[in-house]
Amino acid sequence: MSWAQQAGPTPENQKKLVYKFNIMENIMPATWRQTKQAFDAADSLNADLMLIHMNTYGGTVLDADSIRTKILNSPIPVYVFIDNNAASAGALISVACDSIYMRPGGSIGAATVVNQTGQQMPDKYQSYMRSTMRATAEAHGGDTIISGQDTTFRWFRDPKIAEAMVDERVYIPGIIDTGKVLTFTPAEAMKYGFCEGQADNVAEVLELIGISDYEIVEYKPTVLEKIIGFLVNPMVSGLLIMAILGGIYFEMQTPGIGFPLIIAITAAVAYFAPLYLEGLAANWEILLFIVGLILIAVEIFVLPGFGVAGLLGILLSFTALVLSLIDNLVFDFEGVHPEKIMSALTTVVVALFGGFMLSLVLSKKLFTANSGAFKNLSLHSIQDKNEGFVGVDTSYRSLVGQEGVAYTTLRPSGKVKIDGKLYDAVSGLGMIDRGDKIIVIRTESAQLYVEKKSDDQ
Repeated sequence: MSWAQQAGPTPENQKKLVYKFNIMENIMPATWRQTKQAFDAADSLNADLMLIHMNTYGGTVLDADSIRTKILNSPIPVYVFIDNNAASAGALISVACDSIYMRPGGSIGAATVVNQTGQQMPDKYQSYMRSTMRATAEAHGGDTIISGQDTTFRWFRDPKIAEAMVDERVYIPGIIDTGKVLTFTPAEAMKYGFCEGQADNVAEVLELIGISDYEIVEYKPTVLEKIIGFLVNPMVSGLLIMAILGGIYFEMQTPGIGFPLIIAITAAVAYFAPLYLEGLAANWEILLFIVGLILIAVEIFVLPGFGVAGLLGILLSFTALVLSLIDNLVFDFEGVHPEKIMSALTTVVVALFGGFMLSLVLSKKLFTANSGAFKNLSLHSIQDKNEGFVGVDTSYRSLVGQEGVAYTTLRPSGKVKIDGKLYDAVSGLGMIDRGDKIIVIRTESAQLYVEKKSDDQ
């Protein structure tokens, strides 16, 4: 439907406000967020129409579906100018618009759902996309044609054609054979009602619409929005997870608090902050991640061995990383596309495995004594026990048999006071309450082992 059909001829001296929104990259969560901002801005400016300038090979189905719903419900007419490509998710968005215009040599179609490697997803995903494409085409209505005693309905945009852009099994005589996914050239799209005209630029599109006097206001994403859009890319999110794991790993290999920990914290902020602004990561998911890290630290530095706290910390951290990539309500996944869940799981698992393997490789390359980039940070000399060197503080041996008092409760580890000095110690038998008298029974690797002193000792 043209502008003239919708609004009539443009009155003289009345300039039309055209709000222009560009979709020139893969459709991602950032695209959906910017789409909402663009529609809000167009509405606040009382724009006469919105023009989407598109050149995309597709993107996530969930975000494309949200955009197409926004277009279908828009009180402002929405037109699209396909500047070369409207493939996959781009085709769905285009079909939702009131009118479609294409650059000569452009294409629209090929809306089969594929995964991140380009392989076709199972039929349940295709079924969802087929029905969505049909419903989008049907939303534009059609004409009732009466010929004699026969009454037929002709769609403005044939739902069967829209379905053929997804399903290679659809057969439409004279248009598409089975075994092929439908993609239209501009001439073919015009012939079958999926394009209103061809144009080389935006000015020609507006001329075809029927607008001669106009002002174009273009949506411009801020620098912050560009940064957010970059950081929420699944590949970037995976790299940030690798940086978090790598930073923690290298921090554990070096004494004190240093540069690796700063890298890990920075990566964690860069991972969660944009997802929080996108509305994906909730407060409780971020808190879950922090609690997980605390439990892992407690297991490593406080509790002996590796047990429940460490396993629970790993589980909480992993869960938080996955859920922060999904637009869920706590653990309610109703309405969340399965593709999104699998994508989040794949991103986190691959990133964690890759980060672990990369940490092992880099630790050898960076800290190698002769050629490592940080060779000066590692210990190169060897202290041979045959030359009199020992690996523990020998003064601890003299404490065996000494008596003292439990400075803290030992369950089983804690602190004891002997001759006015505090020592880390482990109870050799059961829990020892604070204030109980203790006796040192042995030392191992600079660790005191004590037991409660009985009255008859």
